[in-house]
Amino acid sequence: MRQEQVSEPWWRQRWPWLLMLGPAVAIVACAITITLAFQNFSDQPIYDGGIKRGLVVEKPATPPAAQSR
Repeated sequence: MRQEQVSEPWWRQRWPWLLMLGPAVAIVACAITITLAFQNFSDQPIYDGGIKRGLVVEKPATPPAAQSR
């Protein structure tokens, strides 16, 4: 005598949801991180003499100290 397994639809099983939980949490954490970065740190002034050109901050080269002889 053979028994047939009755399979449920995929959304009623536990494993697909557990496997999708990790990437879903990572996406939410990434969105929170990006939001906090833009809200809190987007327009910070440069105090130590740097020059901002686009997204790059360059610090001008300082002349070497006088060599002692």
